[in-house]
Amino acid sequence: MKLAILSRAPHAYSTQRLRSAAENRGHTVKVLNTLRFAIDLSGDEPDLQYRGRLLSDYDAILPRIGNSITYYGTAVVRQFEQMDVYTPNTANGITNSRDKLRATQILSRHNIGMPRTAFVNSRADVRMAIERVGGAPVVIKLLEGTQGIGVILAPEAKIAESIIETLHSTKQNVLIQSFIAESRGRDIRALVVGDRVVAAMRRVASGDEFRSNVHRGGTVEKVALTPEFEEAAVRSAQIMGLRVAGVDMLEGKDGPLVMEVNSSPGLEGIERATGLDVAGAIIDFIDNQVAFPEIDVRQRLTVSTGYGVAELLVHTNADLVGKTLRDSGLGDRDISVLTLHRGASVIPNPRSGVVLEAGDRLLCFGRLEEMRSMIPDRRKRRAKVRKLPKEAQEALTESETAPVAATQ
Repeated sequence: MKLAILSRAPHAYSTQRLRSAAENRGHTVKVLNTLRFAIDLSGDEPDLQYRGRLLSDYDAILPRIGNSITYYGTAVVRQFEQMDVYTPNTANGITNSRDKLRATQILSRHNIGMPRTAFVNSRADVRMAIERVGGAPVVIKLLEGTQGIGVILAPEAKIAESIIETLHSTKQNVLIQSFIAESRGRDIRALVVGDRVVAAMRRVASGDEFRSNVHRGGTVEKVALTPEFEEAAVRSAQIMGLRVAGVDMLEGKDGPLVMEVNSSPGLEGIERATGLDVAGAIIDFIDNQVAFPEIDVRQRLTVSTGYGVAELLVHTNADLVGKTLRDSGLGDRDISVLTLHRGASVIPNPRSGVVLEAGDRLLCFGRLEEMRSMIPDRRKRRAKVRKLPKEAQEALTESETAPVAATQ
């Protein structure tokens, strides 16, 4: 395998470990500065130049995109994707995870446990947002902070309002999150590779510090995760579109609470805490996947006129409930079911004998006109209008029937 590691820090611990792990397995590996690429869109096919020369062929890339170059870095990754070069972390996945609000919005749709979160812009809405997440103390987070920077614990509502007002005045967007007291100063980092957790550690803050980041003096220890925590970590990474990710979770009283999904997790702390070859696990996974480059499924499947990808919900009163896919009539309508989502379970390429249940979500490819006809009318949300008192109704009737005075 010929692998390119996209990194601006060739001497960093993580970059060095990934490089040596690849070389020890007989692969050819280069560390390439992400900012030295030039995207070439002038030819018949998408291409890249590096340091002014046409880039040679690579089987796979491993992006290590820093926060400060997210836009340019993801543009380079996206170009590799268009060239059918495998990447474990797609440009969309990196972008999704880098923005804390976007990540929270995506994960919340899939029933991932998270601290209660609010996002507001107006000063008048801040107090209400604080109460919605459970009241003070609250955690205030900058949307693009890293390594614990831009994370503030506000012990009182008035202090929180002052901090948020100050940040808003400097054009900073912030999240307001509930403070999980039972997990103060502790969190878990799970390193996900593919569909499994390959290593996990607990990070413990130093002294009275509530942020457990190693960069802030926190200590680490090896931890054995319960199946519940493993499932939350793997699902979170997969939902974000990442095959290599560090998933940070709090130990809530009711189970795991996902805080963040990191697309470029550091390896030093977790390798030293666990004694495991995490870099080797990442390289082995990429080696096994190079034959399957990441593709934009919607982009590839919607190039035919009249065809596209859509998600169909099986409603309680729908004719599909209780029928098998074979008898559902979807095939006769030129609709193929790619994936069936049932609760937290995902059934890829479901068999024709699967019986459909109310609440199932079907990811389908087929004729858009046919799929559109299967979507029920949206229920319109009408405002509830309270009836006027009897006296007011009579007064209104009298005013409507009274003669209009002529104007001079």
